[in-house]
Amino acid sequence: MRGALVNGTVDGRFFDDPMFDDLLTVAEDLRVPLYLHPGVPPIAVREAYYAGFSDDVSRTLSTSACGWHAETAVHVLRLVLAGVFDRHPGLQVIIGHMGEVLPVMIDRATGLLDPISELPRSVRDYLTGHVHLTIAGVYSPPAFAAAVQTFGIDRLMFSTDYPYVPGMPARRFLETVPLAPADRRRLAGENAAALLGLSMPSPAVDKPAGATAK
Repeated sequence: MRGALVNGTVDGRFFDDPMFDDLLTVAEDLRVPLYLHPGVPPIAVREAYYAGFSDDVSRTLSTSACGWHAETAVHVLRLVLAGVFDRHPGLQVIIGHMGEVLPVMIDRATGLLDPISELPRSVRDYLTGHVHLTIAGVYSPPAFAAAVQTFGIDRLMFSTDYPYVPGMPARRFLETVPLAPADRRRLAGENAAALLGLSMPSPAVDKPAGATAK
């Protein structure tokens, strides 16, 4: 395996809980990332924040429309503030959905938390040094621009969000978002290959016009 994926909290605990230190040590030693995918919010959170609408609206609001992304952003910030990346300096994590709102909140979170957190590095440094983003399900040029400007193109990876979003919008976004050819290759696969230790296929060589296959 090239990494592991977890869905939100485990028994109500985020991964800054000391019970997960052995798992994080293994990921760090193996040099494989941990993918922090959102999970269904706890009942108390659903009732406090997302109840009062139809079942479909409350469920969607609490998950794919907003709640998932807020939860994962908080999860990552908890890892930073709890010193997880200080205890595990080689740990790398992946989050989806164009960064789970962190690209637009990174400056505010850094400015407000740095003076009171007593961390040896800034919140921004932890995020941009330990977190990778996929574009899964958020095919928005403004959101992509924010992700590139805050985390850098080398930390972004192509991904679909099937079955929640069909695959074609992801492919269309990859092909049309304004990028230099080298950066498009990084987004399309090179970044993921580097992070996951995968080999990339050699690029196809275009045949000259009029050439025939043998």
